[in-house]
Amino acid sequence: MTRPLIAVPARFSATTSALRYAAEVNARALIEAVWRAGGEPVTIHPADPAVTDVTGRLARFDGVLLPGGGDLAPHRYGAADTHDSVYDVDDLQDAFDLEVASRTLELGLPLLAVCRGLQAVNVALGGTLEQDMGGPEREHRHVVHPVTVERGTLLERATAVQKAEASCYHHQRVDRLGSGLTVSARAADGTVEGLELAGSEGWFTAVQWHPEDTAHEDPVQQALFDALVNAARGGH
Repeated sequence: MTRPLIAVPARFSATTSALRYAAEVNARALIEAVWRAGGEPVTIHPADPAVTDVTGRLARFDGVLLPGGGDLAPHRYGAADTHDSVYDVDDLQDAFDLEVASRTLELGLPLLAVCRGLQAVNVALGGTLEQDMGGPEREHRHVVHPVTVERGTLLERATAVQKAEASCYHHQRVDRLGSGLTVSARAADGTVEGLELAGSEGWFTAVQWHPEDTAHEDPVQQALFDALVNAARGGH
C-alpha cells in the first residue's frame, strides 16, 4: 500500500555539527511515529509565505503535522510586551507556521498539531497565548502528567481513552481561544491540553504535549499518529 505523504514543516537549528552547517530539522521521534503509522513523512522548507504559494505546496500532500518548536513572537497575537522567558523566536518560522495552519484548515487536509503547533493554530484563528505560566512549580517542562480527554471529541475517538499520560515541555499555554476552537483536553491545573475545530472540513486535532516522546511504548500516544495517517488515507 502506498504511504500517504505527510508534510512536516522543518525547524531551524544552528547546532548541527555533523552537517557542518546550520540546518532545517525535525525530531527523529516525530518522524518515526509517522512512519510507524504507515505515513511517508516529508520535511518541508519554511519559505516566506509572502513570496511563495503555501496553498499550492500543501495541496500535493495527504496530511500535515505541525510540530513543536520555539515560542511564537508575542506581537503575532497582539501582545505589546515580551516576557523575559520567551525564547527561540524566528519571524520566518512564525510566518510560515501560521500560514500552514490557516491553509491546511482551509484545504480540509488532515492536520495534527503538536505543542507549538497547537499554539500556532490558536493564534492563526485569532486566539492568544499566556506568555509564561510561572516558575518551575507551574510550568510544564520535563513533566509527564495526566490529562483529561473530553468525551465525544476526535481526540477521544483517536486514543479511545478519557485519561492519558502526557509528556510535556512548555512554559506557555492558550489564553483566549481562537475562533471556532473547542477544548478537547485539560491538565489538572486547567491548562488547555487539546483543541479541535467545530465544523472543520478535514480531520484535525491539536495537543499541547509531545506524543512522539512516548509513542514508541505507549499505544495511546501512537494512536494520534495512526489517526492522522488513517485520515490522510481517506479514513475517518
